[in-house]
Amino acid sequence: MEGENQTVVTEFIIVGFNDFPQILVPLFLAFLLVYFLVLVGNLLIVVIIYYNTQLHTPMYFFLTNLAFLDICYTTIIFPNMLAHFFLEAQHISLNRCLLQVFFFMSMVSAEFMLLSVMAYDRYVAICNPLRYVETMNDVVCMKLAAGCWIISFIVPIPHVVLISRLSFCGSHTINHFFCDVAAVMNLPCSSTRAVEAANYIAGFIVGVTPFSLTIASYINIISTILKIRSKGGRLKAFSTCGSHLTVVILFCGVICSTYLRPASMVSVKNNKVLSLLYVALTPLCNPIIYSLKNRDFKNTLRKTKNIK
Repeated sequence: MEGENQTVVTEFIIVGFNDFPQILVPLFLAFLLVYFLVLVGNLLIVVIIYYNTQLHTPMYFFLTNLAFLDICYTTIIFPNMLAHFFLEAQHISLNRCLLQVFFFMSMVSAEFMLLSVMAYDRYVAICNPLRYVETMNDVVCMKLAAGCWIISFIVPIPHVVLISRLSFCGSHTINHFFCDVAAVMNLPCSSTRAVEAANYIAGFIVGVTPFSLTIASYINIISTILKIRSKGGRLKAFSTCGSHLTVVILFCGVICSTYLRPASMVSVKNNKVLSLLYVALTPLCNPIIYSLKNRDFKNTLRKTKNIK
C-alpha cells in the first residue's frame, strides 16, 4: 500500500546558486565571462594549430582534441546554467538529466584518457626520440584519439541505463547546478548498489588506469631527463612536457579533491564550489597554460600576429 501512495518523479528541480541570493548577479557575470574565455581560448588553440603546418605534430594533434573537448565540456553545463540563473526553480526532465549525466561523464572520461595519451606521446619523444616519427605516425595518432573518444562514450552507458531504472519517488530537488551523478544518487528511493558498482568499474577503466599510465610515463620521462648531463639539455627536455604535466596535476588534483574526500568533509555548498573548479577552471586554464608555457606555441602565435 505504501508503494501505491508514492509519486513517481519524472522531473527534477535544480537549485543552482539560488542559495547565494546576495551575489547572484556577480556570479552570473563571472560565469558568463568564464564561458566566453573558455570558448575563445580553446577555439584560438584549434585555429592556430590548424592554420600553422609547423604545429602539425602528434603533440599538437592531441592538444587540438583536448581544446575541442574542453569546449564541449563547458557547453554541456554553462548555457543551461546561465539560462536558468535567475529562475527560482530550474526544471529538468529525467531524460534531459540522464542525457547531461551521459555527456558530462563522457567528457571527463575522454579528458583522463587524452591526458594519458599525451603523456605517452611525451614519453616516446623524450625516451625514444629516434623512433618517435615511426611510433607516433598519423595512423597511430588517429587510432589513439579515436579510441579515447569511443571508449568515453561507451563507459557512461551502464550508468544511464541503471539510473533510468531507479525509482525516484521521494525528493525531486537536486542541490547542484547540473545533473552530477553524485547529486542524483541522493534522490532514489530504491537501491543504488548497481550504480555504485558501475561507478567503481568506470573509475578503474577511465580514471585509475589512464592515471597510472600517465604516472608510469612521467617516471620514465623524469628518469631519462635526469640522465642528461647538461643543465640546458635537461631544461629543454623538460620544457617539452612541462605544460602537459601542469594540466595533469591541475585536472587530477581538482577531481580527487572533489570526489575522494571523506564524507565528513563534504557539504553541499562546498561541493558545488569544488565542482566549479573542474567544470570551469581546468578548461579555462588549459589554453593559458599551453600558450604561456609552450615555446613553439608562443613563437607561432607571435608570427601569426606579425603576419597580420
